Amino acid sequence: MEEDHGHIPVLMQEVLEHLAPSAGETVLDLTLGRGGHALELGRRVAPGGRLIGLDADATNAQYAQSRLESAQIEATVVHENFARVADVMRDLGCRADVVLADLGVASVHLDEVDRGFSLTGDAPLDMRLDRRAPGTAADVLANWSQQELADLITRVGEEPLGRPIASKIAQERTSRPILTTGQLRDLVVQVYGARANTSRRHPATRTFMALRIAVNDELAALDTLLARIESAATGASWLAPGARVGIIAFHSLEDRPVKRCFARLAARELVRLPRRSGISPSEEECARNSRARSARLRTMELSPT
Repeated sequence: MEEDHGHIPVLMQEVLEHLAPSAGETVLDLTLGRGGHALELGRRVAPGGRLIGLDADATNAQYAQSRLESAQIEATVVHENFARVADVMRDLGCRADVVLADLGVASVHLDEVDRGFSLTGDAPLDMRLDRRAPGTAADVLANWSQQELADLITRVGEEPLGRPIASKIAQERTSRPILTTGQLRDLVVQVYGARANTSRRHPATRTFMALRIAVNDELAALDTLLARIESAATGASWLAPGARVGIIAFHSLEDRPVKRCFARLAARELVRLPRRSGISPSEEECARNSRARSARLRTMELSPT
């Protein structure tokens, strides 16, 4: 079962239907994760196809490679952020027929306490997907101004109490550094007060998400990826003629630029969009996997010439 691998890939059937990988094609999985999507995509391009996978997290990249090898799927796995996709594909000397990016953080990150993403336990506030990156979540809390933190938590986290939470953080760090997930979680709960007892989700969920996005510069990486896709759609590049591209977003700040990018390309008649745009999981999938509920898949197909 997929749960045994620490992550349940979302919208699997929809991805396979709309990206339609076939034997002999080259598939590019930009967010390899635990290899769930890649496993099924790789099976469908055999025999004669090629699977290339990128992941910013070295542990996930190694895990996925081992899993793919066990399934006898030949893959090229690269420890790299998808913002560098054009460079990676140039170095490999190939073009992709199918591209998938699942922008959601792997469930294993949310469940493993020691990485600093989890709301349970008390671990160092790290949150880096790529351990080579210099700044942690603790660094953000220590070095960003109260106004910057308020803007981050309010805008990116869509947290209604973002400004009082930032004020609480600024007040706390004058007496001691905020270094652990438990410290931050408790600060947010204090701001919520009695409202914490009636919140549908943990009160610190949005604050943690905003910090994770900031630490990993996720929105900037997505902007770069979309720019590379737009550039590729205009001529010979790392995308093959007729390539199908799919992006799964979990947040309006991710989904909105994807939607706009695809619409711009369609207006220039460089790509074709499906009649049904913004595909969400079925109720059955959401019942099996509550983390799929906010997922949205958008796809496009490049002109064949």
